[in-house]
Amino acid sequence: METSVKIISTRYVTHNVKQFRLEKPAGFTFTPGQATELSVNQPGWKDKKNPFTFTGLITDPYLEFTIKIYPDSAEGVTNQLSKLAVGDHLILRDAWGAIEYKGPGYFIAGGAGITPFIAILRDLNQKGKMAGNKLFFSNKTDKDIILADELKSMLGPDAVFLISSQKDSVYDTRRIDEAFLKAEVSDFTKHFYVCGPDAMVEQINGILTSMGADADSVVFER
Repeated sequence: METSVKIISTRYVTHNVKQFRLEKPAGFTFTPGQATELSVNQPGWKDKKNPFTFTGLITDPYLEFTIKIYPDSAEGVTNQLSKLAVGDHLILRDAWGAIEYKGPGYFIAGGAGITPFIAILRDLNQKGKMAGNKLFFSNKTDKDIILADELKSMLGPDAVFLISSQKDSVYDTRRIDEAFLKAEVSDFTKHFYVCGPDAMVEQINGILTSMGADADSVVFER
């Protein structure tokens, strides 16, 4: 399925991450953690598809996406998205795969890797089922943290922000490595949800497996 949908609102949630809310076609459905392919409904851009995860909830009257903008890539879809305004149109396709919630555990995100978790965490919060979940969210600087206030509101002390490249950060400056996981994870039999840069995901999956996590309990975006 392909359908053209109108942008009904936009706003920057960090200096380089923009939130888009779109018209929701009648009957369109998805589950938290799923993604779709979007393209800009303009000449020369219609076939340039990029995958983005839904960050809103199915109960919302709109579709929401929270997208990191890469302005240095002149030919990139996100750079073109940054130029769009309310009233412009995107091409929406069917929802698919990505990350599925299987039960309480640890969410480990790097940068824009938080986006598949936003809808999952919002859904759990709405249903009163947040207990037993913890978030480790790594970014380069404090200003890079996407939806920091909302994540803190939903998770309280179980939202742990880690900063890798800012010495005067108000947050934890450790890296998510073997020493960190050994210190912060109390139960390696729980589920782990991992999303971020490929190298980070590969490294963390290897560490978790070596520390006793069941491979079937480690969920990552494929």
